[in-house]
Amino acid sequence: MSLKFFDELSRNLIELLNDKEDYNVIIEVENKNKSFTAHSNVLKYRSSYFRKELENIQPNENNIKTIVKSSVSSQIFDIILKYIYGGIVNLENVETRFIFDLMLAANEFELKELTNKLEILLIDTKASWLKTHFSLIYRTIFNENNFKNLENYCNDILARYPSLIFDSSDFASLPVSALVSLLERDDLQMEEVKIWDYVIKWGIAQNSTLPKNLEEWSKENFLTLKTTLQQCLPLIRYFHISNTELFDKIIPYKKILDKQLWKDIIQHLAAPDRPVKSIILPARSTLVTELPLRIEETKEPFSTIISEEHAAEISSWIDRETTTYSTTNIPYKFELILSGFKDGFAPQTFWNICHGHAKTVVVAKVKGTDEILGGYNPLTWDNSNFDGKWMKTKDSFIFSLKNGTIQNSIISRVQNIHYAICNISKIYQNEFGPHFGDFLLYSEESDFTLDNTNYCDISEEYYEKPIRTSSSKYFSIVNYEIPLYSEVKSSPP
Repeated sequence: MSLKFFDELSRNLIELLNDKEDYNVIIEVENKNKSFTAHSNVLKYRSSYFRKELENIQPNENNIKTIVKSSVSSQIFDIILKYIYGGIVNLENVETRFIFDLMLAANEFELKELTNKLEILLIDTKASWLKTHFSLIYRTIFNENNFKNLENYCNDILARYPSLIFDSSDFASLPVSALVSLLERDDLQMEEVKIWDYVIKWGIAQNSTLPKNLEEWSKENFLTLKTTLQQCLPLIRYFHISNTELFDKIIPYKKILDKQLWKDIIQHLAAPDRPVKSIILPARSTLVTELPLRIEETKEPFSTIISEEHAAEISSWIDRETTTYSTTNIPYKFELILSGFKDGFAPQTFWNICHGHAKTVVVAKVKGTDEILGGYNPLTWDNSNFDGKWMKTKDSFIFSLKNGTIQNSIISRVQNIHYAICNISKIYQNEFGPHFGDFLLYSEESDFTLDNTNYCDISEEYYEKPIRTSSSKYFSIVNYEIPLYSEVKSSPP
């Protein structure tokens, strides 16, 4: 039987940390503007980093060793020291970026327990922030190469939505370790020939001296590219690329492939049934989202904003029906791809998650009223535009749903089809969310719930009629969701 008294031990060690009479280490942080005192025995037994540092530092005439960590903030180091001494980390009222920076500092000081705890905390409770700052997170963790939980978390997202990184403006700066980790995924949702194109693009970007015109390349130029891509080339699924694509895309760069691999590719083209010496990696799996057959059973509601009755009404509008579908005969299945409560309310989060998705519905619950406002987009949301782009369609509509004191639903179909829906420029995606001409979600605070700048026009400029009875154009929301819809498969006879 063991009696454990960790609380008292923690308090006593924090008292030791605050005792300025018996220290023998000074740590200078924040460009030497702030210093902390500590005890070498505590530091070296709690952190292998401090053990190594202290072994290599000569004490001064007072037998005190000084460690300089200029890049670390005093606020972060204060928490690090209190963790080292007392095992306590207070994260109340701190921003998520602070937690992320604290995790990086804990990793630098080789505090594995704290690093791992902060990693899991970010994944479990700060998913929206991670997705909003995805590019920063992804590059940082692979440069450090010690955050396996976050690596797996990010790669699980990228395997499903590879355009988040492959189509980003700073794709060329991706660390090779990150690129390799993606190429190793059997579930990377991208055509193999496009993966090849991106790998070549990345490799060329690492070598600015390579000629722009491939016809001018020398043997040395191909060798340079081959060396740069030596970790990537074995991970391409060459034997699952079509003959036409091999001729168009692979042959121009055949000099960067090993001779045996190229020989096997040619043989496979001519005689696909013959064995080859090269390793044939399996074709990448394709994620197929098949809707289950509709069965009568109790199930969780797919939305916290709209009901089955609302889904039936929206479905009938999509099909331009004059009467509303019954809830037992809805021809579409709605699947939630974004929830404000779960994923957060930052505009950039919308563009990160909804990029590449078509046939979506936006629904938003207005703050202080019973209003549910929304819009239907049959086209694909695209976050890759640098200039912004209006999309043309005759099928989109915006709406208000009956709810509580709102007695009647309103549907307003697009009338200016050239300005139905807008894919916002990249530089404004931190403020603008889904944009339906007369109806849009917008926030200067990077949170749709924090300011009163979401907008619903009453001038009937792009759509047939106003969907709000209020005279105000501006409103705040308490939640919003993006359901994706698809046809329900019929039961077999």
